[in-house]
Amino acid sequence: MSDRITLRQLDIAAPQAVAHDSPGVVAVGRRASLNFALSLATGEDVENNLGAAPLSCVIGDGSLLPSVEAVLMGLGAGATVDVMLPPEHAFGHRNDDNVQKIPLYRFPPDLALSQGLMVDFTDQRVGYSQAGVVRDFDKHYVTVDFNHPLAGRSLRFRAVIHAVE
Repeated sequence: MSDRITLRQLDIAAPQAVAHDSPGVVAVGRRASLNFALSLATGEDVENNLGAAPLSCVIGDGSLLPSVEAVLMGLGAGATVDVMLPPEHAFGHRNDDNVQKIPLYRFPPDLALSQGLMVDFTDQRVGYSQAGVVRDFDKHYVTVDFNHPLAGRSLRFRAVIHAVE
């Protein structure tokens, strides 16, 4: 009999009581092979590899959202998951402070600005890079949104675990 977590609101503060040290179950440092779909509450897929070759990742290496890892913890091969991730457990809430007006002269003169254009801002002194989306512009300023494109959105996470090593 396989484990099945059905569609529910995720509550990270009260995780399932599962023995994570048992062999063959998802735990930090273990490699999990799974298929998954991440979609908006409207049903539109953000990413979906259901029906394709499973993906493999090491739990705790940062490749999955912490809330997704929490949902998978303690589950073994054959388990399925179907949960709603509220914004605070997905990519966070939108932050108005992350929308900034930047003087136009700070952009390359040959850059063809357009609404929705993703621009990478790099501070070469510290090696830090941050992507932003152009929301608006005029002859003096460019308004750039540095929020994650999925910030403020609830997401549905579905997964099938195939193997845990």
